[in-house]
Amino acid sequence: MQIPVLGASLKPITDRSLSELESDKSAARAIIQAAVSVELFTIPLYMTTMYSIQGTHQINSKNQDYYRGRQWPGAAPVAHPADDNQRAFNIVFSVFIQEMLHLQMAGNLATAMGVKPDFTPPALVDKDLGWICYGPQQSVLPHIINLRDTSTYNSVRVNLEALNENQISLFRAIEQPEGAARAELAKQPPQVQARYFPQVPFAGWKPGMNVQDLPMFGTIGWMYECLAQYISIEYTDGKTLWDKLAVADSVQQDLFNVHGASNPSHPMKEFPQLSTQFTPEDFSGRDRSFNKAIDMMAAITDQGEGAEISLRRYRRGAMLQEVKEPYREDRPALEADYPSYNGAGGEVPSADASARCDSAEWTHYERFTELYLMLRRVETWEQWHAKGNRWTAGMLTNTEFNPAAAPKNIPAPEQVADALNTLKQDRSMYSVLSQVSVGAIAGITTVLNTYWENQKASFPYPSMVGSGDRVSLCWAVFGKAPDLSLGVGQREAGKLYHACQGMSLDGSSGSSCSSCAAIEIYHTCRGSNSCKAEGGCGFVQSDSGGGSCSAMRRAAPTLHASCGSQCGSPSPTPGSDVYSAPSDNKCASFGGCAVPISASQLFPSQGEMKLYDFVGPQHHSEPLPKTLPFAVGEAVYDKAWQAYREVMAARQVNVSEPPNPTPLRVALPPST
Repeated sequence: MQIPVLGASLKPITDRSLSELESDKSAARAIIQAAVSVELFTIPLYMTTMYSIQGTHQINSKNQDYYRGRQWPGAAPVAHPADDNQRAFNIVFSVFIQEMLHLQMAGNLATAMGVKPDFTPPALVDKDLGWICYGPQQSVLPHIINLRDTSTYNSVRVNLEALNENQISLFRAIEQPEGAARAELAKQPPQVQARYFPQVPFAGWKPGMNVQDLPMFGTIGWMYECLAQYISIEYTDGKTLWDKLAVADSVQQDLFNVHGASNPSHPMKEFPQLSTQFTPEDFSGRDRSFNKAIDMMAAITDQGEGAEISLRRYRRGAMLQEVKEPYREDRPALEADYPSYNGAGGEVPSADASARCDSAEWTHYERFTELYLMLRRVETWEQWHAKGNRWTAGMLTNTEFNPAAAPKNIPAPEQVADALNTLKQDRSMYSVLSQVSVGAIAGITTVLNTYWENQKASFPYPSMVGSGDRVSLCWAVFGKAPDLSLGVGQREAGKLYHACQGMSLDGSSGSSCSSCAAIEIYHTCRGSNSCKAEGGCGFVQSDSGGGSCSAMRRAAPTLHASCGSQCGSPSPTPGSDVYSAPSDNKCASFGGCAVPISASQLFPSQGEMKLYDFVGPQHHSEPLPKTLPFAVGEAVYDKAWQAYREVMAARQVNVSEPPNPTPLRVALPPST
């Protein structure tokens, strides 16, 4: 077989028999699911290596200073990188976020083609949501290539590792320019070349085939090239495959370009020159929706590998006017959408905007090449632990920390440092932290499976942040990546799980038991909170449902750290909503998030919580007559315990004082 020439003007497929239509539909739908899987595959990979970079971060919010002077385990984007660790983190972060954009566009393309995208595909995860595509013996980039069939990358592991030469080689193999990838395979014997670069239409493809039956594409660019060829096929009736696949009223979701008065927390388009979703108007003309599909695919390939030969050549009709840098983020938009704050709650230059825009002119491949050049000057948690280092209180504070003014209802820096060191001594905690990470990521992927089914569903963005916190904590404690293959297990049907330490509402743990929540329900976002009584963090939710995890933070009043939990419980605003209590939420997304509950989690808002008992074999939620007030700066676990105690009192069961927090809860940073 001869490898197709890059950018060749392939002969259009026209006047194709309608008897081939179902086979062609099946192939195109399989390719777009493969694209979803490929984009999804990169996200835990990049995220895990990104958080291997040694460092700490602050957790600050507008008009709030209760974490002033505190540092938390794990690096984060910074506006003004002061060293190579910070520069390296910013670079990987910029790629990581663009991969999320690619995943979104692949999802929107899928639904526009009548496909329900699968974000827990069997090529990547098992039934327990453990990731099976990574490992020290793995060499396959799903649907693309086996790296052992190359010369440059034949010893590269497709594994979750610290930032090292293997990982940079792996990342460059994923993102390498199309021409380089083709040249790599051109060196291989004919029997190896024959495994890759399938010709459209695929030989032997049948209507009943699916994504598991696809040939390997050789490069990500060729995968999208094949999709562009397929949707361009014209049949004897004069219509294209896109015409026959396109769904004008498909669910289209957008995290990046949503903006306007209805989205006050995201006022501007991040990519103003790039359309990231289809609208009903796109289907009003013959070529408009088709050209948008091509533009989305071109954006993905151009950002990643570079526009050597852009897929935009597949566009039909008049070409749109070329725009300068069409696929780059807009810095003023990012500064407005992602403001940063100092320890006093005042606005400072946006860390996200700097991290994402400073490298915007480079492709992903070029960014990873830059990363390789600074690799020897970057320290990872693996290297830090190998030197015998231990956590100290000094690592968890900065020059603004004032012990006298700090909240007294959360662990002190010394206690957090001790907890981090204690966790390392407990070998069983590695599997726990691994499963905590898996559960957090599952809180994203499982919700995405419904996100593209329900137009009103919310993107689990806090889960993305929370999953990073969990992965980062594993690196910070053990100096190694979490084992994402472990999975989180299956929930037991009909069981009333509990949110956190000792608060079992089914009576199984007893009031003095300090057992924590079951691994299978660990989660980090309201949107991934799968059942009643599992609510966690301080981003309280309306008892009538709806809202997002950060909604309450934006409206929170100023809190001075010295006030702590002594502020009292203010009266709720007349006519205000009633909120769902942590550990006592009535069902699913009505509760707050984050299980287990960080011992440092404080409420950023105030109000009243409604309480429920859960009765009968089906645990039906029955409201109690009283409500529970909560105040800015109160500890979430303490309030959750109060809610638990009130429910047990209604059952005429006495509950003792809450147990001391476990080292895991002390070490966990508060939800962001």
